[in-house]
Amino acid sequence: MKTPLSRRRFLSSSSAAGLAATTAALGSAVAADKAKKNNSLKILGVSCSPRKGMTTAKAVQAALDAARAVNPSVQVELLDLGGLDIAGWRGENQPEDDFTPLLPKFRDPTLGGLIIGSPCYFRSMSSLTKCFLERLAPLRKPEMVLANKPAGVVSVGAFRNGGQELTIQQIHCVLLCYGMLPVGGHSPAFQGATLHSENDSIAEDELGLETASQLGKRIAEIALLPTGAAKNTDH
Repeated sequence: MKTPLSRRRFLSSSSAAGLAATTAALGSAVAADKAKKNNSLKILGVSCSPRKGMTTAKAVQAALDAARAVNPSVQVELLDLGGLDIAGWRGENQPEDDFTPLLPKFRDPTLGGLIIGSPCYFRSMSSLTKCFLERLAPLRKPEMVLANKPAGVVSVGAFRNGGQELTIQQIHCVLLCYGMLPVGGHSPAFQGATLHSENDSIAEDELGLETASQLGKRIAEIALLPTGAAKNTDH
């Protein structure tokens, strides 16, 4: 016979669940602080262009290079998703694909922040970017693994004003669902990094490369703050 749910039982179970969530969150915070003290802070860059090794990947790498230059303790890694078979989120019974072995990288306690790169297609993020963001869904429960970590966006378009800032806004909205801190860079990258690709090259886009550099720098600076300090950072 099913036991009736009394007010006392409800409050007791709710308190237990809340305590478990709080304990998990504190554990993550302690792990993050320990990682920083052990000089093992990592900034992960994710290129979500279907074209492997092209302009979006190079733009994200430029941001990562700037992040690494901030402090010797900052380690960086580029994940280029180009050419990989990655489906969108299908719920708890998600079939395995090329993203499955990459998910643990986002659970790494040394992860200090993310830099996400997307090409601008039809003034929007790429479908691969959307699939990638959806596939982070398992990191939302039982705890918000990515909560309070800074994240910046790099967008590359075929025109100077080709929708890069719209793409950045769209990705920022999704990042909020993971409890992350969407941030822009230092001037002139207030919203994020916006690059112009001409003839499949960003080499001549000095302004765009500067926005990538300033974004990477700020992501690293915020990631290096003591745990909790970033919550009060103007972003």
